[in-house]
Formats: sequence, structure tokens, C-alpha cells
Amino acid sequence: MYREGEAGAVVAKGSGVRASDTGRDNGSRNRRIAGLGFGGVLLVALLSGCDVGAAFGGFGWPQGGITPQSERMYDLWIGSVVAALVVGVFVWGLIFWCVIRYRKRGEELPPQTRFNMPMEVLYTVTPVLVVCVLFYYTAIVQTDVDRLSKDPDVTVEVVAFKWNWQFNYLAEPGEDAEVLASTIGSTDEIPLLVLPTGQKIRFEETSRDVIHSFWVPELLFKRDVLPGSARNVFEVTIDTEGRYVGRCAELCGTYHSMMNFELVSVSPERYQQFLAAKQAGQSTPEAMATIGFTGDDRFAITTFPFETKRDNNNFNGSQAEGEGR
Repeated sequence: MYREGEAGAVVAKGSGVRASDTGRDNGSRNRRIAGLGFGGVLLVALLSGCDVGAAFGGFGWPQGGITPQSERMYDLWIGSVVAALVVGVFVWGLIFWCVIRYRKRGEELPPQTRFNMPMEVLYTVTPVLVVCVLFYYTAIVQTDVDRLSKDPDVTVEVVAFKWNWQFNYLAEPGEDAEVLASTIGSTDEIPLLVLPTGQKIRFEETSRDVIHSFWVPELLFKRDVLPGSARNVFEVTIDTEGRYVGRCAELCGTYHSMMNFELVSVSPERYQQFLAAKQAGQSTPEAMATIGFTGDDRFAITTFPFETKRDNNNFNGSQAEGEGR
């Protein structure tokens, strides 16, 4: 069935294919596969060695978070996108390689491969592993973001009503806790929520009427404010001093778009001075002046990009009042 060629190569009768040619094809195929693998490893190394999120605008995720929780969610998003890109590049590479390598070269039907068990196991198990890994890290980050401490440093009760906010500073967590001080918004004044940096802050939310949503974009986190006995609770730690616009993120009625507030993060020392001034009977602007804010800075100055339009034409000269505690 076989004969020895003059150069010592084995030639199959009637095939015209040399064993050396087959060896070259196998070697070329192996080099291509190795090249794809090396390219994937190099891509992962390059992506992990630079700030991928900053280079690509966060891949659609907002940047500039001011809490550790927001940073963890941002890292999870970037890691998931990078993993998806690596898998996508590998799959696209295989597709294009197959299109080029096995393109039509004649009328002869190429060899058909069926029931390749290793390959079938690979493309069945690999997606399951990918989903399991993503689920694991998602569960870790979600648990961390939703974690509540036994003894938070600051507890604020967020009371939403159509169409404004009331912030009650509580002595301790719980619906029946003593209210140390309170700030409430009005028709012509956007409420200020003054909080310390570097401390665990618990928010306990309740609504007087319909469903609202407490949202500060820089927290990269929002949670619905529900009426009735339901109280949504979460905690954050603010890292950076500054002033940040907040708003209702749930369509709650006619003046939903004007339902703004401002979060002011200050040092723990200034926060204690502000709280003491409020407890002494000072108004919020007067307490802001006590901790160094003067002129217009005593009031909300950050509304962009959510313009509030608080005037008599919009509010018809009246506004619902919250049931203060």
C-alpha cells in the first residue's frame, strides 16, 4: 500500500500528499493557535497594567465615586468588561481564523468532524465557569455594598414627600430614635444634607406619600424611598469633602424634576460643630455660617445638571409640607 520515495518520504498511493507536508500543516496550525493564546495573554497583561477605566471612559460606568462602595462596584464593572472583551477577542479570532483557514479551495467537500467530545465539553463547561466566576464576584461586591454595621457613626432619616426632602439626624439607628436635629426643604430653599467624611453613615428612608428615590450621582448608588412601614436602609463612608447635587430618581408626580437637595461633606470636626449649632436652635444657613460657609455658600449652590426651577410659577405658590419629627 505504501512505497518509499526517492528522497525517503512516504507517499500514500493515489493521494499525492507527503507526510512532510502534513507535518508542515500541523506545525503551522499549532503556531497559529499558540499565537492566538499568546495574543490573549498579552492583551490581559496590557489591560491589567493600565487604568483601563480612565482610558475608555469607564466603559459606560460613571467615574468619580466618593465612597469605597462606589469604587468596588466600579472595579467589578471594569473587570467584567475586560473579561468579556478577552473572551470576545478570542472567539472572534477563532471565527476569522476558521473563515480564512478553511475557505473554499475547490469543489471537493472538506473532511467533516463530528462528536468531538473534548471540544463539546470545552464549549459547555467554559461558559458555565465564566458565569460562576462573575456570579461569585458580583455576590461578594453586592454583599459588601449592602453590609450594615452594628454601630454606625451617623444615622440620618431621609423623609421624602411631594416634592421635597426632610433630613433628620438621629441619636441612634431605629425608627423610634431621638431626633437630634432636622433640616427640611421648602418652596424657595433646597435642603442641605451635611455629613462627615471618613465615618460610617447610615441612611434610613421613608416616604410620606408615594415612592421616591434617594440619589446622589457621586455615590454611584440609589435606593427607593417607600411609603408605609417599609424602611430601606443602607450605609456609605464618604472619602472626599465637597458639595454634590442630589435628587429624586423615581417619577413621583408633577414637580419630580425639581425635587433636589445638596449633600455637603465636611470634616468630622466641622460636622460636629454644624450639628451642635442646629441643636442650639440655629437655622441651616446659620449653622452653615458657623462652620465657615458665608454668603450664598450657606445655601444650596449645586444643582447642575438638574436645574430646580423653584419659583411661584412652577410651584403655584404652594408646596406640600413634610410631617417633621
